[in-house]
Amino acid sequence: MDWLVLSDAEWTAIRLSLRVSLVAMLASLPFAIAVAMILARGRFWGKSILNGIVHLPLVMPPVVTGFLLLILFGKRGPIGAFLAEYTGVVFSFRWTGAALACAVMAFPLMVRSIRLSIEAVDRRLEQAAATLGAGPVWVFLTVTLPLVLPGIIAGMILAFAKAMGEFGATITFVSNIPGETQTLSSAIYTFTQVPGGDAGAFRLTLISIVISMAALMVSEVLAHMAAKRVDAA
Repeated sequence: MDWLVLSDAEWTAIRLSLRVSLVAMLASLPFAIAVAMILARGRFWGKSILNGIVHLPLVMPPVVTGFLLLILFGKRGPIGAFLAEYTGVVFSFRWTGAALACAVMAFPLMVRSIRLSIEAVDRRLEQAAATLGAGPVWVFLTVTLPLVLPGIIAGMILAFAKAMGEFGATITFVSNIPGETQTLSSAIYTFTQVPGGDAGAFRLTLISIVISMAALMVSEVLAHMAAKRVDAA
């Protein structure tokens, strides 16, 4: 059973993947809720364009997304250079860049899940709260947000799972640096490129499957609990 024992490098890749995925999910959540609300309720020129931009990472090759991130957020890119000089935040070839790439790739899934939940909300409930004197922000926090909570949870878990499996955009933007940007997917790729690396690739593949299944099961449980709370209310 020695072939099932994870090495220090493999544990590092696992911890880094979990860290990157969690940061990517949490950092993009407020933006996903805002964009989902705009797409679900907004009536304005250019809505289709915004929707297309949001979902573009789903249809573009991930390498293209990674290259665009490198151009924009690299050390010499317009955004990356500004952030590095004035805030000290560096994305290129850092784990923060891996989190950014994962967030961009997972963002459409989160937005779509939340948007569908918002569109399913009975607007009469919101109107009833408004007639009782609640302002728009209070209506959103006390009525809309609890009703769309199952969709938010589902979107978060989908984004987390997508981030865990992200490869193309990440390796293009931040390369494959052990201990810094080498996530599970890039570690598996590295193992497949070296002689005798099949065992390591197989171990990390099993870990990836376990984490993904656990994420989906947690999503189902949390969404069910949130739905029961909404029905009880």
